[in-house]
Amino acid sequence: MNLFLDAFWRALVYSLRPRVIALSFLPLVLMVALSGGLVYFFWESAVQAVQAWLGELALLESLMRWLESVGAGNLRSVVAPLVLLMLTLPVIIILSLLAVAWLMTPSLVSLVAERRFPRLARRHGGTFWRGMLFALGTALLATLALLVSMPLWLIPPLVVVLPPLVWGWLTYRVMAYDTLAEHASREERAELLRRHRLWMLTIGILTGYLGAAPGLIWAIGAMAIVFAPLLVPLAIWIYTFVFAFSSLWFAHFCLAALDALRSESAVPMSAGPTPAISDNPVLPHTPNADDSPQT
Repeated sequence: MNLFLDAFWRALVYSLRPRVIALSFLPLVLMVALSGGLVYFFWESAVQAVQAWLGELALLESLMRWLESVGAGNLRSVVAPLVLLMLTLPVIIILSLLAVAWLMTPSLVSLVAERRFPRLARRHGGTFWRGMLFALGTALLATLALLVSMPLWLIPPLVVVLPPLVWGWLTYRVMAYDTLAEHASREERAELLRRHRLWMLTIGILTGYLGAAPGLIWAIGAMAIVFAPLLVPLAIWIYTFVFAFSSLWFAHFCLAALDALRSESAVPMSAGPTPAISDNPVLPHTPNADDSPQT
């Protein structure tokens, strides 16, 4: 528990460093460019597809007709874009996490190691490319879990519970690997996961819920579509900053746990065998007059 809280406060302080804030703009630029390109090429066709899908839902069509009867028929034009925005939100969060893991985490781990653990040996138990493949595979599993759980999102309490749990599990899997890849061997990483898996998963879930907080931006409803060009970059930067904080939290926790693990396994050097001392030492023989030869 002490290690968990200590890593939290240290990560909070480190996340306010100018170097960390500056690094957070790298994933932001990448994500804004990517989302802008997708909107430019696919937004209109995607909105039309969502409108066609919503038109097949009898219950929603009845709701739209009721809204028209009470003078709120103009909401029909924003329902499809808003639904599309909500469907793309989990993808934006997952891509933001991967961007932070690839563009920020190595630098953040180096920052923590340089300032707190300069003598911690690097045993290179993982590589960047292996970590990238591992993150992509884990992200695919998380995406599948989100797709399978979507019908449950219609139940009000679960819509704010299930997605952050999935994002938290993904954060734990990706960050636990990336923060230990440079310094820990494979055996050390496996041992740390065995000892601290619950705490690492807790860090992931907590930051998953923090990552869900920017979703409140879209609670303004139809106005979210009007201000989307401003709100989307803001939301992406918040996601980026939250996952950067998560990376620092994992870095402080995992490197401190690794340092403690190596301290446990360190064996003091032996000074060599100590000669036994007799309780009755034999004194050297001193010749006397009685020992002289007889003549």
